[in-house]
This record gives sequence, structure tokens and C-alpha cells, in this order.
Amino acid sequence: MARAFFAWLRSDLRAAVSLGFLLALLLMSLAAPWIAPWSPTAQNIDIPLADADAEHLLGTDDLGRDVLSRLIYGASATLFASFLAVIIATVIGVPVGLLAGFKGGWIDDVISRIIDALLSFPAIVLAIAVTSALGIGLTNGMIAVGIVFSPQIARLVRARALVVRQELYVDAARCMGASNARILWRHVLPNAIQPVIVQVTLLLAGALLAEASLSFLGLGIQPPNPSWGAMLARAYQNMEIAPALMYPPGLAILFTALAFNTLGESLRVALDPTMKR
Repeated sequence: MARAFFAWLRSDLRAAVSLGFLLALLLMSLAAPWIAPWSPTAQNIDIPLADADAEHLLGTDDLGRDVLSRLIYGASATLFASFLAVIIATVIGVPVGLLAGFKGGWIDDVISRIIDALLSFPAIVLAIAVTSALGIGLTNGMIAVGIVFSPQIARLVRARALVVRQELYVDAARCMGASNARILWRHVLPNAIQPVIVQVTLLLAGALLAEASLSFLGLGIQPPNPSWGAMLARAYQNMEIAPALMYPPGLAILFTALAFNTLGESLRVALDPTMKR
């Protein structure tokens, strides 16, 4: 497996670059207390909206806080939020999709109609509605995003389960006396999980953008704690005075979302034999 993994990275430069960028970002977020030059919440009202210099490499915001330090600390909050949302979506979506695809009948009809109804609404609108019900905050916001994203995974797993349950080895296992739970765990799930791996990487980019949107609207992480979305909202308020403040969080969101999407696309090509060409 390790040999196949490194062979994949050697054969696809974009995957190697994207994975390297994400690993570097993860290490930076973990090492934030040691590499950030300033405290992310320390204010200095004597230097608001200061330009970049030797002490503040990316300048300061309207409260005199170091932009680079807030960018570094914001990475941990943003990545935590993205992974939390996708984990929740996977935990909800995979069992629901397996149940709908394997059982079929009225159970499949009911679950499919619920999935279709949820997918008909814009994700960010549903996330705002669920966040309002759960309460404002980063964790509640990402629980909302995870709930909103779960139908996408459920629909994907359902489609695979519908195919796998018709296979001969599933019929053979049933004839041998295997229970439905054992068939789901040993046969259906392993053969339905491959597209989920790809979808997870793509949803990480979506969760990143959702967190940035919720924080931008004031429904995500609350001040003075930093996140890229909150930094972008703060910079937007001073865009006419100091437009350069928009670039650090905006570019960080752009490159991280692009890395997740690129990695997901590369995985999709690597895991799908029909796309090898």
C-alpha cells in the first residue's frame, strides 16, 4: 500500500504539491504557539492598519493585531472546522446511505425523498438555519455544515450499495447464513467506501468555504479568536482604507480550497480505472 501511495505521488505532480501544501499547513497550525511572532489577540492601538515592516511582516489590522500571527493561528481553527464538518457528514451519511441502498423498498423511498429535499436548498442557507437553531459558535457552525453535507455522502453510498447488493458474493454470503449486519460490514461497506474517500477531500474544500462564510457573517468563530473567515470580514470593513488586508486570508482560503479540490480530483482519477487515460 505504501509503495502504491508513493507511486501515485510520483506519477501526479499536482497531487504531491497539494498534499505537501496541506501537510505544511497542518504542521504550521500545530506549531502556531512557537512560530507566530506575536499573540493573535494582542492589540496595539498605536499602530492600527500599519503597513508591512520588519516587526509585522504582513502589517496589522484595525486593532493593531499582527496579521501574520492571526493568519497562522487561524489555520488551526479553519482546518479543525473543516475536518469536524466532514467527519460529522461522513458519520451521518454513510450509515444512512448503506441503509437506503441495501434495504430498498419504502425505506429507500423515504430516505431518498429526504435527501432530495435537503439537496434542493443551497447549502449555506441550510447551514445558517441550523446554526441559528443550535447557537452561534465555531463548533455549532461546523455541526450545521456537517448535517448539510451528509446528504451528498448518503446519496453516493446509496448508489454504490444498490450495485453491490446485487453481486454474487453477497448472495453467497447470504446463503452461508451471514446476517445483514455482517454482509453490510464485510462486503457492502468496503466496496462502497472508495468514492466516499474522494468525496471527503472535495467536501473538505466545501467545508473550508462554509466556515469562512459563516465566520464572515458572524455565525462562526467569535472574536477575538482568529479564523480566516473572521479576518476576511474584519478586512472587508476597512477595505477602502487598507485593501491589502484582504489578501492574506483571501489567498489562504483560495490556495487551501484549491489544494483540497486538486487532491480530490487526483484521487478520483487514481481510483477510477476508467479515467486512467
